[in-house]
Amino acid sequence: MIDPKIIAKMPKVELHCHLDGSLSVQCIKQLAKNDQIWLPLTDAEILENAQAPETTKTLLEYLKRFDFVLPLLQSAQNLTYATFDVAQQASKDQVKYIEIRFAPMQHLKGNLTLEEAVEAVLEGCQSAQQQFDLKINLLICGLKQEKIAQLEKLPALFDHLPNEHLVGFDLAGDEFNYPMRIFEPLLKQITSRHVQLTLHAGECPHCSQNMRDSITFGATRLGHGVCARDFSSKELQHLIDQKIVLEMAPTSNFQTKAIETLEAYPFKKLYDAGVRVTLNTDNRTVSNTTLQKEYEKISTWYPDFKIKDFEQVNHYAIEGAFISPLEKENLHAQFKAAYKKISE
Repeated sequence: MIDPKIIAKMPKVELHCHLDGSLSVQCIKQLAKNDQIWLPLTDAEILENAQAPETTKTLLEYLKRFDFVLPLLQSAQNLTYATFDVAQQASKDQVKYIEIRFAPMQHLKGNLTLEEAVEAVLEGCQSAQQQFDLKINLLICGLKQEKIAQLEKLPALFDHLPNEHLVGFDLAGDEFNYPMRIFEPLLKQITSRHVQLTLHAGECPHCSQNMRDSITFGATRLGHGVCARDFSSKELQHLIDQKIVLEMAPTSNFQTKAIETLEAYPFKKLYDAGVRVTLNTDNRTVSNTTLQKEYEKISTWYPDFKIKDFEQVNHYAIEGAFISPLEKENLHAQFKAAYKKISE
């Protein structure tokens, strides 16, 4: 196992972090104050409402935890503040590049339009990037359980809001009852705009077909992708050849019951095979985690996973990041230098 103090020094990339699932207790209290809402709860009680228990039975039970914070994320002020908060947490994890994703349709219960909701989060990205030593980009996320007619309003956001921080699209939510194939027409609207695509797929048991379909529909990254454990050698080779990046999140993957036992968790097997796996928090608050904790878990579970392996995982993340080739080149160089110094 690598000393946690060394892990704390490692620069990191995070590709899979949900805004509404990652708010600190202090942020939640400030959001309520901003909205003049009395929140008669202790910090422990707030966490009890916002965090999913380790004994969560299903993905749907896990997703219910978002209902607590969403009422507090219905104004531009609070969306901007929340984005800054998540970036601040990431900065403490030595994250140097992060993509935060959020579902704007979930933030329209006040008087915000779709565009205004996205603009508020973009403002938070820009403000945090000026304050912290990390680059922040934004992914628009649709929820699979929303009506198709509503989801079809999302592609136009990329036309109306040209912004250097708005870099990609995702579909998340109930994967079992809403398989990826039913969203093919929507995804064609996204890819026809040359918008980069990452999709939640392979997060529920026996959902490997969603991974295959996602790649067919243009995704270069897959959220979680745990069901790659069910892939044949030929299919794994296809993931490698196509340079598909898997955004894995160990704590979340166990909580949502995407995986039941450590022996069945495919992270190390996939890494050893050459699949581009990455480490992410998914939802810092809902899963009661940090990227530091995720790295420590991998280090504990796989004692032969060395510093050079964590470096490789980060280079995979840089390769899959929705940024320019020049930005990737600069990040690769920065990380090589930093990890060389850590290893000395």
